[in-house]
Amino acid sequence: MDKDLLTKAKSLGFSDRQIANLTKHTEEEIRAERQSIGLEPSYRLVDTCAAEFEAYTPYYYSSYDRGDDEISTSKKKKVIILGGGPNRIGQGIEFDYCCVHASFALKEEGFETIMVNSNPETVSTDYDTSDKLFFEPLTLEDVLHIYHREECWGAIAQFGGQTPLNLALGLQANGVNIIGTSPQSIERAEDREMFAEMLHKLKIPQPPNGLAINEEQALAAASRLSYPVLVRPSFVLGGRAMQIVYSDDELCEYMRSAVEASPERPILVDKFLEDAIEVDVDCIADIDHYEDPAEATVVIGGMLEHIEFAGVHSGDAAMILPPNTLPDEILNTIREYTDSMARELKVTGLMNVQYAIKDKIVYVLEVNPRASRTVPFTSKAIGKPLAKLAAKVMAGNKLKDLGFTKEIIPNYWTVKESVFPFNRFHGQDILLSPEMKSTGEVMGIDSDLGTAYAKSQMAAGGSLPLEGSVFISVSDTHKDAAIELAKRFIDLDFKIISTTGTAKTLKSAGLKVDIIHKLSEGRPNTVDLLKNNEIQLVINTPSGQIPREDEIKIRTTAVYTNTPIITTIGSAKAALDGISALKEKGYGVKPLQEFL
Repeated sequence: MDKDLLTKAKSLGFSDRQIANLTKHTEEEIRAERQSIGLEPSYRLVDTCAAEFEAYTPYYYSSYDRGDDEISTSKKKKVIILGGGPNRIGQGIEFDYCCVHASFALKEEGFETIMVNSNPETVSTDYDTSDKLFFEPLTLEDVLHIYHREECWGAIAQFGGQTPLNLALGLQANGVNIIGTSPQSIERAEDREMFAEMLHKLKIPQPPNGLAINEEQALAAASRLSYPVLVRPSFVLGGRAMQIVYSDDELCEYMRSAVEASPERPILVDKFLEDAIEVDVDCIADIDHYEDPAEATVVIGGMLEHIEFAGVHSGDAAMILPPNTLPDEILNTIREYTDSMARELKVTGLMNVQYAIKDKIVYVLEVNPRASRTVPFTSKAIGKPLAKLAAKVMAGNKLKDLGFTKEIIPNYWTVKESVFPFNRFHGQDILLSPEMKSTGEVMGIDSDLGTAYAKSQMAAGGSLPLEGSVFISVSDTHKDAAIELAKRFIDLDFKIISTTGTAKTLKSAGLKVDIIHKLSEGRPNTVDLLKNNEIQLVINTPSGQIPREDEIKIRTTAVYTNTPIITTIGSAKAALDGISALKEKGYGVKPLQEFL
């Protein structure tokens, strides 16, 4: 690799990392070689006004072709904001919201804001969001070029999700001032062994767990913990390749086909807490601005109780703020744990914690010292822009100077519901799991919880029916719950339809139910009734870890016929509350400002 070949490779678009891989060097060695011969990219300007007017927001891309560098520099203090990169199912647009609010907040503080993102479909890449925009990949090489070329004062890595967070340590090692929570604290929360040590020190329980880098270790961990266990790779976003497994065979299949394990990237094996209530907490802190962490301010932005039991990814779960079923004793424990972890990790900016409550014990599932996908929802629910406040804290402000020092508990109900793309994926089963599948979210708000939930369903595109027939088919473990559900539906003048198994349970409880053929038994069956619009709501919980073919057909047909479908008992109970509220008093409309 001589100078000419390196120059040609860079002009053809090869990254330092690709070149290092091809030449059996390290990325650092290639970077040093390139810098020693003065080979740096130049930046070209995209005229956002097509030369008709003066372009006020420079929009840059890099090139190694020889040519003029079109960057215009200023003497202002600059902060670089790292975006989330390409959006995909499992990566929420909520991170873009946080980046945009960070840009607005830092402008208010007098900084020049520089956005780095490679997704033209986001608000952060709009021409009027930041002072400068670099349309570049979110890689160590590209971010370092921009940071040093612009002589930035600092960089924000905690607002773009996992992508920029994974760059934080490398950026810091190359002289970048990562403002806010330190990369070391972020790693302490993400590294399983360091995280376990911290929780042990603070006397905070977590579900029993283990690490595995191969099949043998995974089986040993599962044997020690007992099934079911939750398995997942470390350092991922959106719960990708996360799965609940119930047997050795399933675990072996997972280790062979789903993931690539290594000592640097071990597989996490957690005891899965069945039927636990999950709670998401967003908080904001300013620990680094005080010599004594005890003097700093930690404020809970919001506590969100999941409607579904633990096991559904937080990006897919419906949530209620404030929590509606948990006693004060549990909520106070959550507040105490959140405060102590924020101080121990020296959080400066945002932190998200996921808890599971089982048998009155509060377990910590994971801690993310960064913006989370619930920040926009929580901010709207409480009327405080958490991402903006966090950006100002990261830039040096204290929370008490910003006037945000106490948790706000609304006197109304807000419900977050997820929006799914299932009608775009024919034949894809719609069951929710630890792996995120949603592509957006909506909010229902009302002084009555049932009405707030009903509004969230309307917004998500699955309005709850007020009359007609409900098809109920549940697993054996949910048969008792099905009786209670059916009783309430009958009280609301709905007709109940079931296949033989569930119908037998409902009839034994003295309930009137119409029995329908299973798909394999003949016609008319459930799919026929759905296609004829003779079913207005489907409640179908899975019968086992591997869904039956009948169940998948029923669920996918419900999606294609726009029939509301519910796959968890928690959501079914919430839907009943919503239908009951709508039938009793309807719903009103009020601007968000009036609630706040």
